[in-house]
Amino acid sequence: MNFHAKSTLPALGGFLAIGIFLLATSLNAIGPPSDIIARDTPNDHGKSITILWQLSPDDAMVQRYEILRRLEADRGSSFELVGSVMSGERCFFDDKVEDGVKYVYQIAAVTDTMRAVSEISQPVQSRGQWFNTNRTNVLIGVIIFSGLILYFIARSRKGKAPFIRRISGLDAVEDAVGRATEMGKPILYVPGLSTISDIATIASLNILSEVAKKTAQYETTLLVPNRDPIVYTVALEMTREAYTSVGRPDVFKTENIFFVSDNQFAYAAAVDGIMVREKPAANFFIGMFWAESLILAETGATTGAIQIAGTDSVHQLPFFITACDYTLIGEELYAASAYLSREPLLLGSLAGQDYGKMIILIVLLVSSGLILLSSIFKLPFIVQIWQLFNVG
Repeated sequence: MNFHAKSTLPALGGFLAIGIFLLATSLNAIGPPSDIIARDTPNDHGKSITILWQLSPDDAMVQRYEILRRLEADRGSSFELVGSVMSGERCFFDDKVEDGVKYVYQIAAVTDTMRAVSEISQPVQSRGQWFNTNRTNVLIGVIIFSGLILYFIARSRKGKAPFIRRISGLDAVEDAVGRATEMGKPILYVPGLSTISDIATIASLNILSEVAKKTAQYETTLLVPNRDPIVYTVALEMTREAYTSVGRPDVFKTENIFFVSDNQFAYAAAVDGIMVREKPAANFFIGMFWAESLILAETGATTGAIQIAGTDSVHQLPFFITACDYTLIGEELYAASAYLSREPLLLGSLAGQDYGKMIILIVLLVSSGLILLSSIFKLPFIVQIWQLFNVG
């Protein structure tokens, strides 16, 4: 009897130790994350899946959440680790997937000694979206803007040209060409020092075409020195086309449109030399300019020429305003080709842009007023209306 009791004591002690260990483990166990949702990331180019989950009930004990993934078709294979986030986070973007392939996910809550794995998510596959719904307001703006331009172009073609305010610098173009013709002196046109990719250069070349048409009619010499080789080529062809369009291709001289130098101050020095030697009756400085703007304008002023300048460079406008007779400021440069040619296509585009800007200004003022009212009178529905129209 005593021998039997002594032999069972070690076994009972072992079972008791195991029970205590299991009880301690169960008391320290952590709950797994729940409600795993895996879905295609919206409004992207594809190859991305968003995984959402509810935090573990023991999130305070969790050190990190590991995101596990496998192919939906490989049901017998194990999950692979694709990333991890810190405790308290409940979202992960998996951007290492292939479009059209189905995946399933699990989320594991991890501490130093414990690991709790969630249930498997529903299969999901990524794909690219053709339209970003966060940019719906941009789409609406483009439709309205395009509609205004097309409407005013149609009106202009019917003879109902929109009103364009008088621009003194452009009205003086006719006077400048007439003065040069009377004096028997050339006209100097500088299309800026930038490349053809600059919008100011493109606007300048459009103005050059209109000036060339007038010089062709009066048989006045037009000199166009260029800094950029591509601008030189475009200026040459546009001037040739302008002379042809008014029926005077015989008056056009290729050598009057020429390339000088791609060095900034070498070009400025060469143009200054042309002004001193040829003493043109009118100088046009239209396009993009930098530090050489005052050098050119001041030299031209000393020769007694009429000077018309135009640029969208805020830093150079003060120098042109000081040293030139007329200056096209900012968007007047872009409106010049429509102002001079009076073509329905250009006039309609200009009017449509102006009305589009007016609508944008009205929207900004109304929105600012709504936000101000909501902050003063505590009207939350106004904020909701604003957020509805301000998506993205």
